[in-house]
Amino acid sequence: MVKRVAVILSGCGVYDGTEVHEASAVMVHLSRAGAKVQMFAPDIEMMHVVNHCEGQPGTDKRNVLQESARIARGDITDLAKLDVSAFDALVIPGGFGVAKNLSDWATKGKDYSITPEIEKVIKGFHQAKKPMGMCCISPVLAAKAIPGCEITVGHDCECEKWPYAQVAVTMAELGSKHLNKNVGEVHVDSKNKLVTTSAFMCNAPIHEIFDGLGVMIKEVLKLA
Repeated sequence: MVKRVAVILSGCGVYDGTEVHEASAVMVHLSRAGAKVQMFAPDIEMMHVVNHCEGQPGTDKRNVLQESARIARGDITDLAKLDVSAFDALVIPGGFGVAKNLSDWATKGKDYSITPEIEKVIKGFHQAKKPMGMCCISPVLAAKAIPGCEITVGHDCECEKWPYAQVAVTMAELGSKHLNKNVGEVHVDSKNKLVTTSAFMCNAPIHEIFDGLGVMIKEVLKLA
């Protein structure tokens, strides 16, 4: 049976939207597995637009849905139209767009909130007992929408390989159970049907990140 998977994007580009390599890897693994995919993004203004050469925000304004369409090759739908009943699973790649456009994690840290739209979707899949896969920074969305869930964003001890380890520490402080996992590994929270992996939270070769995302997709589809 063909699995129907909703993929939520948050823009286009690691510093202000979806991490492009993660989105591409997710799509390749879903395609290889024979899944039918539909991509969604919120029709909202981006928090800001970052010059990816300089790493600095500019003054122009852009729309999350329109920017996400770059990754989706134009085939994208407003997140407001996502019908949970039409899908078997949900996947949310990472990138700073998760922390800036789907939540305010980037500016508020542990005092963050997630957008009502993304909260509704995550809770909808959770209540329907349908699996979700989240990678990189996107597990912070699950941590807020599903209190007490089990996640991984990699390791909780900061070093050159794990520069964002503080996120894991904060998730544990906020009540989630964080499991240390290497880049090629995932954590499966069977109770909540939530599969997470670190992806670019780890300073690792891109092929290792690609492979880890493949494990995530495999586990998500097993639960679907």
